[in-house]
Amino acid sequence: MDPDFQPLFQNPHFLTIAGNFWKRRLDEKRFPAVRRKYHISDRISVLALEHQPDSVAKGQLILIHGLEGSADSGYMRSFAQTALDAGFGVHRLNLRTCGGTEALSETMYHSGLTSDTISVADKIKQQYKQPVFLVGFSLGGNVVLKLAGEMGRTSLLAGVCAVSPPMDLARCVRAIDKRANILYARRFLDRLKQRIIRKSVSSPQSYSTQGLREVKSIWEFDDRYTAPLFGFGTAENYYHTQSAQHFLHGIRVPTLIVTAKDDPLVPFDIFDHQSIRENPALTLAAPRHGGHLGFLARRGPRFWVEQFVLDWVDDILHEQSGKGSHADLVAAQ
Repeated sequence: MDPDFQPLFQNPHFLTIAGNFWKRRLDEKRFPAVRRKYHISDRISVLALEHQPDSVAKGQLILIHGLEGSADSGYMRSFAQTALDAGFGVHRLNLRTCGGTEALSETMYHSGLTSDTISVADKIKQQYKQPVFLVGFSLGGNVVLKLAGEMGRTSLLAGVCAVSPPMDLARCVRAIDKRANILYARRFLDRLKQRIIRKSVSSPQSYSTQGLREVKSIWEFDDRYTAPLFGFGTAENYYHTQSAQHFLHGIRVPTLIVTAKDDPLVPFDIFDHQSIRENPALTLAAPRHGGHLGFLARRGPRFWVEQFVLDWVDDILHEQSGKGSHADLVAAQ
């Protein structure tokens, strides 16, 4: 699918940077945030900021942020506003140790960690008895695609959406390290290093700062910290085992992937994937421009991807209420 998206700029770096710094609105007077702490295990909890609409919600959306983001990332806030205005409940989830929650978890997050999100989704489903959708941004997109593939046919989720997902982690880390992307690479790496420094205070047995200054790339960071801490051994094995591309064939719930063909951090050719071509549960929407999470429109609505995704969610709800579960239809084919 090639959506009709008219970008504010055509330069992908302008779109990426402007999308990150553009002022976003979330009316917390009308839609106050409730802090929900979800207990995952004895040493792990995660925090979500929950908002409910003025009337009975049409469904519940769980938003998952990207690398070194949080529940307060701009795209999380503005998406929440648009979804609440459309009548959905919203849960802005902080991944482990993100959004100032280092004290809640012994370990930090990684690009394929799905168990926390499954636990949160299950509790929300039990509480509201309404359709639950996952919406993941960047790294969060890899998480939700991998999760959907792991679960296969499930009544827990009504649908999944991934925006700018780095579903081939090794390819995307190499793309970030290109000279043209040096500003992004430095920003991500600096924030990852700061996270290690903070965790070294609360969990010195797991997070040592020895040699941290010598780490010069995200690949080196993951090789030194992420992969050993989670039992993957090396960064190469971590990227291979946790990339969502290896799980796409198992997806049986309606799933939308939105990515720009000019994304500087996520090479578009990774989406030329057999499962995307052949799995009827998967829909790829790929506008020509958009950068990385930078879908700023020339004309309103400014944050184009939000309304595009919510229109898709509404279509799925209509289909499921009128024809039975999309997952059942897919499984029967």
